[in-house]
Amino acid sequence: MSFVERARKSVRWRADAARDKVAEARALSERTVISRTAGRTAPTSRILCYHTVGMPEMGINDITLRRLEQQLAHARNVGYRFVPAMELVDDAVAGPSGSNDPADLRLALTFDDGFRSILTTVAPLLKSLDIPWTAFVVSGFADGRGRNGYDDFLDWREIEKLADDGVTIASHSVTHPNFSTLSPGEIVAELAESREALRLNLGIDSTEFAIPFGQSGNWPAEAQAAAAQAGYRTVYAQSVERRPAGTVARTFVTKFDDERIFRAALAGAFDRWEEWF
Repeated sequence: MSFVERARKSVRWRADAARDKVAEARALSERTVISRTAGRTAPTSRILCYHTVGMPEMGINDITLRRLEQQLAHARNVGYRFVPAMELVDDAVAGPSGSNDPADLRLALTFDDGFRSILTTVAPLLKSLDIPWTAFVVSGFADGRGRNGYDDFLDWREIEKLADDGVTIASHSVTHPNFSTLSPGEIVAELAESREALRLNLGIDSTEFAIPFGQSGNWPAEAQAAAAQAGYRTVYAQSVERRPAGTVARTFVTKFDDERIFRAALAGAFDRWEEWF
């Protein structure tokens, strides 16, 4: 790597670090205030989105194993039963946050990006609790490409272990880009090539795709059309109320989500919240 390339990489790293600090401060403030001011409403069925467990270097997207255990225990105490994400897709498309029937509270767990912690930490816990879940993996990271300095992504052999153990494996793109910045050709490539990689490496013909970053500003209308053309029937976004048309909402979980914030999230307090938009 040349001096200029190293300098550019250093500048990008500092810019990313500064952006992440802003995002963390904003998320902590907003999620604390919203959880304290939201009215006490009943929990509803929904799809949760996690990222890493026990990897604090991942910032806002990481939670501790202890907190995950507490959240799962709280959900069960409330009366939730855990189901695959696809079981809630029809509800999530038709309504704001899945079933509102208190006698039929369902919760689905999904984990984005494919970091190794989902194999070493998440998988054993959820298997012991008999909880189904979905892992959205970035095919380029699994290939060993474009990892942005991180060595903690699962390779295809490790992803296959999850699949063999009953975990649903689905696509999260090739390079984890912001789709709003891509050309039409790049959009098609990210969608089609990641789906093909799952087929070639795992024998999985996935029809599910999770939008990188997941927010309303990350997914243009042409991407939704391209996803359908590539063979995806379900595209997962973030905000329940602000998700792009045709996508399925998920409720993001952050490192700040203690019991009060998590309880508010299950009741829909963050159905308009997005990390950046």
